[in-house]
Amino acid sequence: MTQSNSSSKKLLGVLIGGSGLIGGTLAHYFKTKTPHTIELRAPSSKKLSIRNAADIKDYLKRLQPDFVINTAIANIGSDSQLAFEVNYVGTLNMARAAAALKIPYIHVSSAATLPNGENLTENDCLEIQPQLNNYAKSKLMAEETLRYMHKAVGLDYTCIRLAVVYGEHDHKIQGFHRLFFSIADESMPVLFTKKNVMHSYSNANKFPYFVHHALENREEFNGETYHFVDKDPVELANLILTIRSYLELKTPREIYVPYSMAIFGKKMLEVLLKGLSRIGIHGGLPAELMFLESFYKTQTLSAEKLLNSSFIDPKPEETIYTKLPALVVYYLKRWTHENLISTFNESILHPQAMAKDFERSPIELLNSVHEDSTSPFIDLIDN
Repeated sequence: MTQSNSSSKKLLGVLIGGSGLIGGTLAHYFKTKTPHTIELRAPSSKKLSIRNAADIKDYLKRLQPDFVINTAIANIGSDSQLAFEVNYVGTLNMARAAAALKIPYIHVSSAATLPNGENLTENDCLEIQPQLNNYAKSKLMAEETLRYMHKAVGLDYTCIRLAVVYGEHDHKIQGFHRLFFSIADESMPVLFTKKNVMHSYSNANKFPYFVHHALENREEFNGETYHFVDKDPVELANLILTIRSYLELKTPREIYVPYSMAIFGKKMLEVLLKGLSRIGIHGGLPAELMFLESFYKTQTLSAEKLLNSSFIDPKPEETIYTKLPALVVYYLKRWTHENLISTFNESILHPQAMAKDFERSPIELLNSVHEDSTSPFIDLIDN
């Protein structure tokens, strides 16, 4: 797919995960910015499950799209079975279909695949190990398989890693918006971090411009991984206190809770919730607490490769700080209308079956997939 052929006919794309913040932003962008040149279909999971290869083959064979984008993820607190099936098997299914149809595949990944540290590049990544949390392990395996398929079967793909994502129209309270909600609901009395802990942030509203550009310039972006993050990282404590200032609240107070104390408090809450479950009261902690260590350790992603690419930032002055006023107004109105702002409701967790190989032997599983299950779907290849 190139700039020249993109102007000669209307292109058709398929978006998986259109109900999320990133997927919804992409769908809105292509609907409003490119209605005459690109049509984007975003089937619901009821119409197309990426966990089901037959669904994908039937849908894409019928539609014959020019590209596919995958933003779908299992909830970060999902058990191993769901994380494995959605984040890894789903990615594999979409890649095999894209390889067979010989169309570009845009894959959205996460900074969860990276270690802690400063100025991490696209070549950095965690080592795949059984003890990794399900989310990070499945996303790492997906990235590794895409690299393998690019070399082995010529898959045309671009992997885009996002850091802490911010933007409007997030229908779920998760990630950055969970942090924002905790401050707004006054359920964060003190700071669960330490001074000078820095993180990178990704602007959801800018993201579709990059995806569009990558689709139009396949020679440059084919087989590449990019960090789509704002140029400058942000200190977590400063961001929390800035949000507090916008909301005109007294909490959280500028008292830094040591990591050891935060872990102890988390364990005590887990014990309490386990005890309550025995009398029929079921609840759970926010899934984001699996990344509690990240609140106390710096992780910043290098934006150098992005800045040196042919992509031009449509709003270079826009950052998490410049967006805060609009985010505050939008989410306070939303949460107030939904009667959420004064009550902190947690999700009910339902344990499911375990994916034993994924849980205990991810490397062996990855190797076996590469040997036996990465060939393009034969029934999608034109004879």
